[in-house]
Amino acid sequence: MTSKIKETFSKIKKEKRKALITYIVSGDPNPNTTLEIMNSMVQEGADIIELGIPFSDPMAEGVSIQKGHERALENGASLESSFKLLEKFRKDNKITPIVFMGYMNTFESLGAELFMKKAASAGLDGILIVDMPPEESTDFSREANKFDIDIIRLIAPTTSAKRAKEICSQCSGYVYYISVKGITGAGNLNAEEVIGKVGVLRKLTDLPIAIGFGIKDAESASSVMNVADGIVAGSVFVDLIGKNENVIKNVALKTRELSEVLN
Repeated sequence: MTSKIKETFSKIKKEKRKALITYIVSGDPNPNTTLEIMNSMVQEGADIIELGIPFSDPMAEGVSIQKGHERALENGASLESSFKLLEKFRKDNKITPIVFMGYMNTFESLGAELFMKKAASAGLDGILIVDMPPEESTDFSREANKFDIDIIRLIAPTTSAKRAKEICSQCSGYVYYISVKGITGAGNLNAEEVIGKVGVLRKLTDLPIAIGFGIKDAESASSVMNVADGIVAGSVFVDLIGKNENVIKNVALKTRELSEVLN
């Protein structure tokens, strides 16, 4: 079988456009609103949705997404509630790939075998474990392969070519290239630097490359889209959710803005 993420990128390539990957925190501000947001994002052009699994110490995240995790946890969101949310989403949408993004402690709480069984049953397509290097994820990789669930990995601007090649060899679905040094939502995007780094990465892998961290609007997306297969936007959406004003409408408008520039 071919993974749903691979099929999605193949379709997008034929359509001669770039993938829009959106990120929100599962259960932020509550499960029903998250579900509405997911459906709205798809309607406005999101190709893949990354769901952040709430965690008490999301070390790679900037203030915006940390607050999203806090709001979700305050409302009782968890890995288990995220599976239930995905099951509800899948009742009406069996096409859009969903990726769970989170931290090792959360995923390991179930163990690799049980996690992947639950993930496959709920309709999950990929996982991105921020703080789990390939050397420590043998069990997850083995179990993921059984269910055609992709393991997406991060490549940072500071990652050496040798290390990047090792990471890419243990990756599937797409490679997530971090466009700025530091945490999510940090700093301004240096498009020239990103273009150079992604050019090097292209020589190391045939996988699609998605660029994230620092993508906030049409301008930042368009500055790097030509070297990417997709862009990831997260903090900008979590910020809109945090403002708690016309959330569904404003998230839809931002999704449309990004989608239109990628077409």
